Amino acid sequence: MTFAPTVLTGPSGVGKGTILARVLEAYPQVWLSVSVTTRQPRPGEIDGTHYYFLSDVQFDDLLARNGLLEWATYGLARYGTPRRPVETKMAQGRAVVMELDLAGARQVRECLPGARFVFIAPPSWDDLEARLRSRATESEEAIQRRLAAARVELDAMDEFDQVIVNTEVAQATTELVNFLSLDSVLGCTKEKD
Repeated sequence: MTFAPTVLTGPSGVGKGTILARVLEAYPQVWLSVSVTTRQPRPGEIDGTHYYFLSDVQFDDLLARNGLLEWATYGLARYGTPRRPVETKMAQGRAVVMELDLAGARQVRECLPGARFVFIAPPSWDDLEARLRSRATESEEAIQRRLAAARVELDAMDEFDQVIVNTEVAQATTELVNFLSLDSVLGCTKEKD
């Protein structure tokens, strides 16, 4: 069985990483793509686990060979999703998930027309803002930038095949598992609440 790759998008602070971690823990057959970046590793980051850390020349080479499904520049570094690992895992029958921002999801839609797109939404605007502020790791200016980006992302929800409102992590995880059809195809047991 071949799975269509799934792109997961949603505003910062909505809980995408938490939901994905639960899916990956319960379903090790699911493969989460690892991005490439030209920035230097941060303390504790492992090449091939957190990112593939590339030189500018290596990144340019991937671009020239059409080796990226999507890419963007943030600050002084470039980031992207390498094409070959995604295609390899799909050919192996693995369920492939890519966690991307809105711009990346739109790029993937252009080059992988069979991909499926899931948007993780907050229960309310106030809830999203509270989640961002509760992190207490960013300046007010950074929070305002994230909130401005979230407005744009929330306005694009209609572009997605499925919208999952993350009111409660276990419920949102179950909805994502159901969308991915993991239980019926893999014959696994659903994560218990």
